[in-house]
Amino acid sequence: MTRFSWYPQRLVGTVIGVCLLQVGPAMGQEELRVCADPNNLPFSNEKLEGYENKIAAVVAKDLGYRLSYFWLKQRQGFFRQTLGAHRCDLVMGVPSGFERVLTTKPYYRSGYVIVRPTQRALSFASYDDPRLKDLKIGIHVTGKDGSNSPPAHALGKHGLEKNMVGYSMWGEASEKNPQGKVVDAVSQGVIDLAIVWGPFGGYFAKPYGKALTVELAPTDPLLEDMPFAYDISMGVRKEDTALAEKLNNSLQRRQGEIARILGEYRVPLIPLPSH
Repeated sequence: MTRFSWYPQRLVGTVIGVCLLQVGPAMGQEELRVCADPNNLPFSNEKLEGYENKIAAVVAKDLGYRLSYFWLKQRQGFFRQTLGAHRCDLVMGVPSGFERVLTTKPYYRSGYVIVRPTQRALSFASYDDPRLKDLKIGIHVTGKDGSNSPPAHALGKHGLEKNMVGYSMWGEASEKNPQGKVVDAVSQGVIDLAIVWGPFGGYFAKPYGKALTVELAPTDPLLEDMPFAYDISMGVRKEDTALAEKLNNSLQRRQGEIARILGEYRVPLIPLPSH
């Protein structure tokens, strides 16, 4: 089991389909070929509405490259069928140090969050908090125990299996934003709170304004080998050291613009560790 399997932007499942989109000026320029999911907001979609789409555009413009996309559901076999098949040269939003690729320096860090009604004092510092036994807690379900999120494992470790309400990460091809249903359920009172990956929580809670509060979820000392926060980088083929260096330089130059984009999408940010 890899650390990537715990990180919910990229999960396991079945390949859905592909298409190619080109964005940018005239032919003849060098090309930044990105592989991305066509229906995975707030990260990416075919309409280029995700924050990773926006960040990719900033980097491509900075490098003077034409930006193009190869679309594929980010599930089992994704890296083999994209970077491995040379259908693209870059995957956005990869955990730093992910073993299948060469990763750039991180451009943000985020973690799992609690999404709760603001008027209910449901913050907790430990999964042993006795109040949790009386709550319905929404989580994203991925279908395989080994790839479930750290909060799901934490709740299970503390005897709260019956309190968990699972929401699928992946809907039908025609379903819009299935990842946000768990947050909608908090707003509607169907569940008491949700524990989800930070970018999902911040983005899908945004339309509800002050009615919902998003705060970092606690880590669990029983799960020392499962991080609850990740440094996020871009990923290229391991031999593409020249491209990685160009991307690192661009990320440094454009860090202000990238921070602004992340803020617009309400990505919960944790300061990057100093190296």
